[in-house]
Amino acid sequence: MTLEYTEKENQRFKSVKAGLIDFIGGSLGGMALVYVGQPLDTVKVKMQTFPSMYKGMVSCFLQTLKTDGIRRGLYAGTVPALVANVAENSILFAAYGGCQKAISNVLGIQRVEDLTSIHNAWAGFFAAFFSSLTLCPTELVKCKLQAIREVQMDTIQGKSSVAVIGKQIGPWGLTSQILKEQGIRGFFTGLSSTIAREMPGYFFFFGGYEVTRELLAKPNQSRDEIGWQKTMVAGAVGGTVLWLVIFPADVVKSRIQIKNIKTPALTVMRDIVRNEGISSLYNGLKPTLIRTIPATATLFVTYEYSKRFMLNLFEAS
Repeated sequence: MTLEYTEKENQRFKSVKAGLIDFIGGSLGGMALVYVGQPLDTVKVKMQTFPSMYKGMVSCFLQTLKTDGIRRGLYAGTVPALVANVAENSILFAAYGGCQKAISNVLGIQRVEDLTSIHNAWAGFFAAFFSSLTLCPTELVKCKLQAIREVQMDTIQGKSSVAVIGKQIGPWGLTSQILKEQGIRGFFTGLSSTIAREMPGYFFFFGGYEVTRELLAKPNQSRDEIGWQKTMVAGAVGGTVLWLVIFPADVVKSRIQIKNIKTPALTVMRDIVRNEGISSLYNGLKPTLIRTIPATATLFVTYEYSKRFMLNLFEAS
């Protein structure tokens, strides 16, 4: 009885330890991703939401840099972006590890490492539901801050009913304003479109990552032994596949959140296609893909190697 109890306690400790390692590794990866990719993410959001204001990616980048500078322009929304990505990736990777274990238990596979790339893709699919709940509020604040000047200009020109937001408002001021005007529900504007974007997106994200790691591994070499350079390549592939699949849903989400649209996501998508053409669903794709390659490569290298470091640290202690 005592031995059985001790074994259960050991298993519980191992599960908690694994979840904590995934959580911390995802947090560190999320921080690295933001600092690498934030300027082009800002360009992406502006082009998605106000496509008529810019001729293209370079024009948007230079105009933002000239008008608002680096900190208030290209790195606008960095604080909520950090919160969003740390929250999303910590929950995402912790849930990913938990979903891997659940899938391996259901299928009777002894080790998580023995799951196929398709199994891992499904683990990413289910994990994304949980990360969406933490991502939606923080990304809403981030997107609003990134496009704050465009919202103001659009309002002044009489093209929008969105209230003018003071140019100097920061993340905490905007958070308080949303809470005061719309309550807690205001932070979940665009939740359905976020979930619709995240779940299929992360199926391809983790699937693309794991398939690429398998392809890059030498004969008799595991996916975890391919080295940091190939890990970066696999991360870049996963990120690229993710955005190619989910970009139209991301455009819809950005419009809903920034313009505070209340109509359903499918209706918004239909209106965009009808009024602006189907190509509008891909506004901002170029800066997104350029940003994604180094950003997701950095994310996975940071996650994998910090996770490995922590595992070695626990084993040594």
